[in-house]
Amino acid sequence: MTSQENQAVYARRMHRVLEYIDLHLDQVLELNTLAEVAHFSAFHFHRLFSAWMGETFGDYLRRRRLEIAALRLVTQPAIPVLEIALSVGFGSAEAFARAFKTRFGCTATEWRQGQADRWASRLEASNNKPSGQDSKPGQLHGKQDQETDQRLEHHGNSRPATKEIPMKVKVIERQPAKIAYLRYIGLYGPPISEFWIDTVSPWMETNNLFGRPRYGISHNDPAITSSEQCRYDAGVEVPSDFVASGQSFITTVPGGSYAVTRYVGNGRDIGDSWTRLLRDWLPASGMQLDARPFFEYYPTDAACDPQTGTFECDLCIPVVPL
Repeated sequence: MTSQENQAVYARRMHRVLEYIDLHLDQVLELNTLAEVAHFSAFHFHRLFSAWMGETFGDYLRRRRLEIAALRLVTQPAIPVLEIALSVGFGSAEAFARAFKTRFGCTATEWRQGQADRWASRLEASNNKPSGQDSKPGQLHGKQDQETDQRLEHHGNSRPATKEIPMKVKVIERQPAKIAYLRYIGLYGPPISEFWIDTVSPWMETNNLFGRPRYGISHNDPAITSSEQCRYDAGVEVPSDFVASGQSFITTVPGGSYAVTRYVGNGRDIGDSWTRLLRDWLPASGMQLDARPFFEYYPTDAACDPQTGTFECDLCIPVVPL
């Protein structure tokens, strides 16, 4: 194999490791087990993981557990803090409390209330701003929050004032879907649109993948994870016999129950749509999130106007009964 092909093999194996970690956060994760998942020598796996990820396995696992916990604290308001701590692999309330305060500078309870207040203030500010002006959420935790404010946008960096209308949400059963994807790491927002246009579209054309359903999978909450560590996968449904090549990877989008709402716009307010789905609809629905990822689903008939930048997609969150 060429050097580039060898690098692609390494990347695919490490992607399998990251998927395995996300699916087993509530369990004891040993380096030997992850080395087996990656089909690498256990003796060198720790060094390999650190070199590839830019942080040690222990640091990555702690960060990922805390980020998922921070998200669940807000999106599962009825779940006790201890239960959330256990669901991401912390063995005691004390250990979780220490780690959480070190990472976020506040207690889990303060975070839960503060982020709920932030969601409310974001949408109130957005709805009350005169047209043409950007809206900014209020400060919550000083300097750290200034960076968070810059990361809250998902596909844009300004939002016109909009009249809030009831959100139409339906819960559907989805079948598992095999996808091929390219990964983007960095700031969410306009760079993701550029990634689709400059990188994903040429790859789709080369592999004859146009005309198939597409997926945009966000693995991180940009209000929690620093921008340089945010992961986003741009994927396309592929046949069962499709073989990944080059810088592409293969995974399966899990099936099951999803709450779905249709988004139509130019992307500037898509972050608000995600917020309303999680803040307004979810707590009143009798449902809660599980460990499957959120994603944007672009069916083959989804409209897109290149002149105005307006597009449509389904925002999908994984749900199970409370």
